[in-house]
Amino acid sequence: MQTLALGPSWLDPSHLISTFGLLGIAFVIFAECGLLVGFFLPGDTLLFTAGLLVRTGSFTTPLWAVCLIVAVAAVLGNQTGYYIGRKAGPALFRREDSALFKREYVEKSEHFFERYGARAIVLARFVPIVRTFITAIAGASRMHYRTYLIYTIVGGVLWAVSITCLGYALGGIQFFQDNVGLVELAIVAVVALSIVPVILGVVTSRVRSRRR
Repeated sequence: MQTLALGPSWLDPSHLISTFGLLGIAFVIFAECGLLVGFFLPGDTLLFTAGLLVRTGSFTTPLWAVCLIVAVAAVLGNQTGYYIGRKAGPALFRREDSALFKREYVEKSEHFFERYGARAIVLARFVPIVRTFITAIAGASRMHYRTYLIYTIVGGVLWAVSITCLGYALGGIQFFQDNVGLVELAIVAVVALSIVPVILGVVTSRVRSRRR
């Protein structure tokens, strides 16, 4: 099974799974979904790799258990992000840029939230970076909690389970078993492209504001 280094070794999904197991997967998913500093974590590739390794037998935890734990971790992370945003309020996003915080990330998420409304809580699950900040923005904007809870459960479970099961399904194909790293790279490319419409929306809004 060939892997491909997409960053520091400690961020490699195969390394994370083999070193920390199911609890490590759960923590990464929780942090990416709920802690604002978790935007750089490899949630998509981690879920996909976990499902693939379960199928190949390299990860012995049953698929149902992996899906249950990652879904719970995603939903709990979403609740934490909402709580952080609600308590800190808009002031949370007026911070100066730093190594772990960029204003552009907030702007992308705000644009996404304004464009799709409550649906953004579900759709953002599949957009890296945005899924990290959208929950805090929902909390800061005082989105009705019951509405948020329904959408965040649907989005969190749908994202975590679907990506994991996709990895499990493709894990039965020999090519994917032999080229895990290439598959991870393809996922990174796909999720990167998913951010493009959000970036274009932010740029367009800025241009319009300047013209006004």
